[in-house]
Amino acid sequence: MIIAIFFVGCNSSDSGKESIQYDTLKNAPVPDLDTIEKNIDSATPNLKNYSNQRFKNVTVEQLSENRFRIYGQAKVFEASFSWVVEDGHNELYKGYEMTDAGAPAWGSFDFTIEAGKERENSTLTLILFEGSAKDGSRQYELPISLG
Repeated sequence: MIIAIFFVGCNSSDSGKESIQYDTLKNAPVPDLDTIEKNIDSATPNLKNYSNQRFKNVTVEQLSENRFRIYGQAKVFEASFSWVVEDGHNELYKGYEMTDAGAPAWGSFDFTIEAGKERENSTLTLILFEGSAKDGSRQYELPISLG
């Protein structure tokens, strides 16, 4: 309605245009809420979920060229898991995170990492894993390509 008033006000010197624009806007269909929500959803990039026996609904969202947000759920011993970013040859970054609940419950996690490529043609891979209580080896690895 405000747009119609604006057009009418801007074109008041030419009554023919005023009538046509007002009639066009007056008869324009108004989208329903479902249509608006579908358009918003289609504008949002589809984020893929990754899962295995210990991790589920894991999503990686690229915030900037070298910054990534990782969130999801894990069922890990003492609510702790580790991660590493590799380029196919070397471990470039590594760390550990906590969930809000330990196994046997599924605990939620949400963290951000900075990970840049050392070589332009390499592909970064984030690997989430649970460390073995026995020997510290990687168990239940979940590899996720960062590009």
